[in-house]
Amino acid sequence: MDEEKLIKSANYVRTELPVRIAHRLRDLQTLPYVVVTQEGVARIYELYWSAFEKFRRYPQVTTLTENQAFCEFLENILDEHAPVIPSLSLGLSLSSPHLPPDCLDSFMSRMLVSRISRRVLVEHHLALSKSLGTNGLSLPEDPHVGIIYTALNLRHSIDKCVALLRGRPHDIEDGNGESVPNRGWPEVVVDGHVDTKFSYIREHLEYIIFELLKNAMRATGLNHRNSSTLPPILATIVAGENDVGLRISDQGGHYFTRLEMNPKSISTGGGLSSARIKSPSDLFSFSHVRNATRMDDTRLGALRSASSRGVRATVAEQIGPWKTEQSNVNSHDKDPEREAGIAPHPRIGLGLPMSNIFTTYFGGTLELVSLDGWGTDVYLRLPKLGTNLEGIEV
Repeated sequence: MDEEKLIKSANYVRTELPVRIAHRLRDLQTLPYVVVTQEGVARIYELYWSAFEKFRRYPQVTTLTENQAFCEFLENILDEHAPVIPSLSLGLSLSSPHLPPDCLDSFMSRMLVSRISRRVLVEHHLALSKSLGTNGLSLPEDPHVGIIYTALNLRHSIDKCVALLRGRPHDIEDGNGESVPNRGWPEVVVDGHVDTKFSYIREHLEYIIFELLKNAMRATGLNHRNSSTLPPILATIVAGENDVGLRISDQGGHYFTRLEMNPKSISTGGGLSSARIKSPSDLFSFSHVRNATRMDDTRLGALRSASSRGVRATVAEQIGPWKTEQSNVNSHDKDPEREAGIAPHPRIGLGLPMSNIFTTYFGGTLELVSLDGWGTDVYLRLPKLGTNLEGIEV
C-alpha cells in the first residue's frame, strides 16, 4: 500500500457507491406505492436518496489529507445507515400482504447483498487507509490486507465465538415467554481439519458462526432443561481444494420450533404446525406467506426498537454493550445484554437470514437438516476468496 494506490482506492469507492445506490433507488421506485409508503421502506428511500446526492457531489480525492476527510465522510454514512437492516425488514414485513413471496424475497435479497457489497468497499478502504499509517504491515500471526484475512484460522474463530457465548450469565426464554433457569451452556467439540486456514472476511465468518452456535446452544438448553447434563455440540471442519465446510450438529430438538417459537404453533410433541413454516428455506424468508412469524406483534415491535438504534450485523455489536457494562448485569434499570441482543427478549428474526446473505455473498451455501425430536445439522460451505466473484447484481 502506498499513497498512489490509496488515492486510487478512494476515488473508486467515491464513484462506485453512487452507482450501486442508484440501482437500489430504482428498485425501490418500481415497488407498489403502498409498499414504498410503509414506515421502514420510506425511511430507507430517504436515506438512500440523501447518500446518493452526497456521493454525487463529493469532489475527487487527490491527497492523503483529502482522503482522511473522505474517510470521516464514509464513517458518517455508515452511522447514518445503521437502521437500514431492521427498517427494511420491518417495512417488508408490513408490506408482505401486498407482494408475492418470490418478489418480496428477491427484492430483500438484492437490497441486503448490495448493502453488504457497499459496506465491504467502505470498510476495506477505511482499513487500507489505517494500514498506510503502519507502513501497511500486519502481525505475522494475523496477516490481512484491509478487511481480508489471508490466513484465517477457522478453529480460532469457532473458539472465539464459543467463549463469548458461554460467558452469558442470563437464563433462557422459552416459547411461552417464561424464563428457564440456565445451568450452564453446552460444550462445543471441534473436530475434522482443525488446522484449516483460508482467505476470507473475518467479520462475515464470525457473524455466521456466532449466530449458528447461539441458536444451537439456546435450543440445546431448552430441549434438555430437565436433564442433569447437556449434550455437546459438534463442529466439524472440512477443507476442500476450493472451499471450506463446517457442520454444526446439536441435540436441540426441531430447528423450526426453536427458532420461530410461538405458543400457538407448537404442538405437545414439539413439532411445528405446517401453517407457519413449511421448509428450512422458509426460515430465510421475509414473507409472512412462507414464515408467518414475520407478522407477529412481538417481532414487529422488536424491529421498530432495533430500527431506532440500528443494526450492523456484527458480533462486536452484539457483545459490545454487554462487555462495556458488565458490572451492571444485575441491575434492574440497566440490562446491557438485552441491548446487545443476547439476553431473553423479543428476537428480531434477522440472525439466520443475515447469516444466509453473508454466506451466499461470495457463492457459499447454508443448509439446514432437522430431525424432529432430536436436533439439527447445519451445513456451511464457504469458497476460499479468489475462487468466486461477489454474488451481486450491481
